[in-house]
Amino acid sequence: MQQVKFFTKVLLLSLVSILPVWQATAFAEAADTSAAVQQMATVNINTASAEALSNTLNGVGMTRADAVVAYREANGAFTSTDQLLNVKGIGEKTLEKNRDRIVLE
Repeated sequence: MQQVKFFTKVLLLSLVSILPVWQATAFAEAADTSAAVQQMATVNINTASAEALSNTLNGVGMTRADAVVAYREANGAFTSTDQLLNVKGIGEKTLEKNRDRIVLE
């Protein structure tokens, strides 16, 4: 009976001592996941396909992405992200939501 109490105490003490380590590990994994999520995908609007544009840019579906590609083919490469405002269906709000995702190369 004494041994059962002793082993119960040892087991509980072990669990309590491991808990802070386990929580720190879980917190570190959560922080790594958050950092990965914060790294946004970017897209080069001068070379990307319509599919890549629609998959990367918020509020841009295939119709708008096709319009971006058509504008690029008709007018040449974009030299400024503000030129996207000349594309039908792309407005200020859409551009502002996506400025950090757009790359010009």
